Amino acid sequence: MNPMFYFLLALTAVLAATTNAMPAVLDVNGDVMFGGSSYYVLPAIWGPTGGGLNLSSLGDTQCPLYIQKEESEVERGIPVKFSNWMPKVWFVPESQNLNIEMDVAATICVQSTYWWVAPSNLPIMTFWIAAGPKPEHGEDSSRSFFQIKKTDEFHRGYKITFCSGDGGCDDVGIARDANGVARLAVGSEPFPFVFMKASEAETSPKTMSII
Repeated sequence: MNPMFYFLLALTAVLAATTNAMPAVLDVNGDVMFGGSSYYVLPAIWGPTGGGLNLSSLGDTQCPLYIQKEESEVERGIPVKFSNWMPKVWFVPESQNLNIEMDVAATICVQSTYWWVAPSNLPIMTFWIAAGPKPEHGEDSSRSFFQIKKTDEFHRGYKITFCSGDGGCDDVGIARDANGVARLAVGSEPFPFVFMKASEAETSPKTMSII
């Protein structure tokens, strides 16, 4: 029998065993999500909850940019990429620390667009999610680790949590800033998402300019 057949059979068995031991995050079509691919982060409930994620300035300060949720359900926004999880697997794992990056070629702030937690100007909210430089090892890296966790309420729905250096995790939800703009924030009611794979044609030429 063809040796390639045995190789593919063994590879399939390894993939199945690894995935069963550590659940993989699935996209809205039920496909395993992989590092290096881009995915839109969309509300699990389509309609009045709005659309995907984008970047915009907060208040009168142009930079850094913050993660904003589109108001219209027809707007998918900017897709994201996942990276830097400790387990040596090639798929995006559930409930593991990882970095999230907005997959956009350039912004007016001329810096990377990895998710970070930043202070809020609202007394009832502790942190906003901002876009910043690629995390490096050190004290600042503890502000840029998130986890994706399954929700039971929605088919193929997930929530995102922020996991600080002390090992605790807080839900990431939606809050409105002083101007009424919906943004991602830590400490609010968890917001359920689904992930939709973005094609290369949708992501490779994308450049962003904030005015």
